[in-house]
Amino acid sequence: MTSLEMSADVADKVASLAKRRGFVFPSSEIYGGAGATWDYGPLGVELKNNVKRAWWRAMVQLREDVVGLDAAILMHPRVWEASGHVENFIDLLVECASCKKRFRIDELPGGDALMDAWRDGTADLTTVACPSCGTKKLGAPRRFNLMFKTFVGPVEDTASVAWLRPETAQGIFVNFENVQQSSRRKLPFGIAQVGKSFRNEITPGNFIFRSREFEQMEMQYFTRPADAPRHFDEWLAVRRRWYADLGIPDELLRFREHAENERAHYAAKAIDVEFRFPFGWKELEGVHNRTDFDLKRHMEFSGKDLRYFDEPSGEKFIPYVVETAVGPDRTTYALLCAAYAEEPDKEGIRVVLRLHRDLAPYKVAVLPLSKNERLTPLAREVHGALRPHFMTTYDETQAIGRRYRRQDEIGTPLCVTVDFDSLEDRQVTIRDRDSMAQVRVPIAELVPALKERLGA
Repeated sequence: MTSLEMSADVADKVASLAKRRGFVFPSSEIYGGAGATWDYGPLGVELKNNVKRAWWRAMVQLREDVVGLDAAILMHPRVWEASGHVENFIDLLVECASCKKRFRIDELPGGDALMDAWRDGTADLTTVACPSCGTKKLGAPRRFNLMFKTFVGPVEDTASVAWLRPETAQGIFVNFENVQQSSRRKLPFGIAQVGKSFRNEITPGNFIFRSREFEQMEMQYFTRPADAPRHFDEWLAVRRRWYADLGIPDELLRFREHAENERAHYAAKAIDVEFRFPFGWKELEGVHNRTDFDLKRHMEFSGKDLRYFDEPSGEKFIPYVVETAVGPDRTTYALLCAAYAEEPDKEGIRVVLRLHRDLAPYKVAVLPLSKNERLTPLAREVHGALRPHFMTTYDETQAIGRRYRRQDEIGTPLCVTVDFDSLEDRQVTIRDRDSMAQVRVPIAELVPALKERLGA
């Protein structure tokens, strides 16, 4: 099975590999877990950090028109009234009177049609079977706000209510004037942010695809209203290309435009970049034309003038916003699914994660041919020389073939083997993960040789 031949059991295999090799663990597992919350292990934190670094490099470092921000998670509660989240950030909750299981309406059989019918006021659930027990005893849909409520200060009353942010975007909008004036930005320009968000999902699931605590990588691009459609198309192409650059095959990606009756309350246009997960096509990233909704609402609720002043024309207006919003958790999962491959070899099946070299948790593994006291000092010397240049790992337990397979399974692009000849000629062998080709190089030339192969 190659990475393109994604069967339904890839989800189970990736989840198993993630736990076994230290990518992702269930949170609070020794207490039975905390329900749809996840901890990233030694390899997972490296992979997800590499995803975030790749996004930041593409969105901020390599562009002249985007700057960064890190806004607080806790914000003034009026922010969420102005943004419409208190009123509109809801899912439709349906409960089965028989088994008491709860579902989002779009998870029921024919969910898309049921959503359309609910929007039209014609939804009828009396003929719909419960996905869990099969009975036709589903209650009427109820509006369920997805935000987590908390309290600030020692007294839990209405005056101390606060919300854990359900998105990072509002921190950008309320800082629009601060960023624009302090960085002297002219339109068009963007503000990018990576941070935690929280949603009280009714039915989270599919491993790390949907959870209650997650990270977002969002960028809001402020532009003249007339230019927003053009920038929308430009950013859509830019974001699709980013996934291709990270090694996700084109066959696993597609665009899906939201119908008018499913768009968010703030969006004039919305297109999802979808990935073909083992459980179907699902949203990976959203690109939205948010119009001037957010800045206008914050002007109304705060009394602060957030209009942009264009010096050449003397014009003042509220900018439109083109948003790109993606999660590093979902991206990490998509990359694991896309990279996972099984190949026959002389020892049976070789499992390999063909992760892009920039994303691989470890770039290089140093492997002495055997756990021999004569080899260990030189192998440790080589490992010490590489650590300042690359994320590396050292492994000397079990046969060399098994250790190669371990590194293949976690996506390490290159292995460096120290053997007994190395003691005499001061040369080591570089093995490539994908081709399994091997080449011998002097230790003195090892760092530049590895950098060339890693494109560093």
